[in-house]
Amino acid sequence: MTRFIHDQFAKDYLEELLKSYGKVEAPSRVAGEVREIDVLFSPSIPQNPNLQTLGLLGRLADNTAILEPYRNPASKEEICDCLLKLLELRGALQREANRNKTAIQELANPKLWILTPTASTTLLAGFGATQKADWLPGVHFLPEYLRTAIVAIHQLPRIQETLWIRILGRGTTQKQAIDELETLPSNNPFRRATLELLYNLQKSLVISQTPEADDKVLIMRLTPYYQQDREQAIQEGRQKGIQEGIQEGRQEGRQEAQRQLVENLLRVRFGSLDAQLSAIIEPLLALPAEEFTPLLVNLSREELINRFSR
Repeated sequence: MTRFIHDQFAKDYLEELLKSYGKVEAPSRVAGEVREIDVLFSPSIPQNPNLQTLGLLGRLADNTAILEPYRNPASKEEICDCLLKLLELRGALQREANRNKTAIQELANPKLWILTPTASTTLLAGFGATQKADWLPGVHFLPEYLRTAIVAIHQLPRIQETLWIRILGRGTTQKQAIDELETLPSNNPFRRATLELLYNLQKSLVISQTPEADDKVLIMRLTPYYQQDREQAIQEGRQKGIQEGIQEGRQEGRQEAQRQLVENLLRVRFGSLDAQLSAIIEPLLALPAEEFTPLLVNLSREELINRFSR
């Protein structure tokens, strides 16, 4: 299932953004029935002030944090499982503190943040979740002693402060976040790393056997950005060379990237490349990527062969 591909992307993404500000374990095992925490973050001491550049995500990580991102809306059973992970971790910390005859420091006392693309009012009411005046809309807190909040990503305002969490949304929410990511300055410390992780996600989705409707939209959404980014990288790498070398490298890089994309999409759709499918690759490559990608995703084998066969 592509859900596992998205789960791995979420873990890699959160680790990449937070690793400069503390210790990240993804996943982290806790006692009991060997439950795995998706991402366990422990901030550096003293805390890095640049953590604020991550906006809402940085605020979630201002002390030890359990981050549990979900690709599909988190169910009540999944939220209960997250609470068990938190309580088991807190129990282990308390036992260690008792052995050492010390108290658990506030910074080390974990908080649980459940990141879900959507959350119904029924689900939130069932856990007694409420919003706080000093937090953005979309962040719903469970009763105080549970140290837990459900972040309904679709409810977050579309502002810079929430960008790094909205990247983990789905559908229109994720698409808008990717649009905003592309407009950030090229020297933004998280822009390039996030784009690279999104490109890796795209490649994994392309070769998966069961892409969902949202995944197909995401593949098409990232394709033109991938082409532009590769071309820019080629150009930057050739700047010190002669102009002919620059043009040749750019052309070869673009053609190779497009050919790999077409071949991968054909394999995803039809299992393998036989003689008939191989014969339509060149005619497809005569089109821009933004034109041939939706055709490869939506047309049947027969329609593709009839349309592009020489």
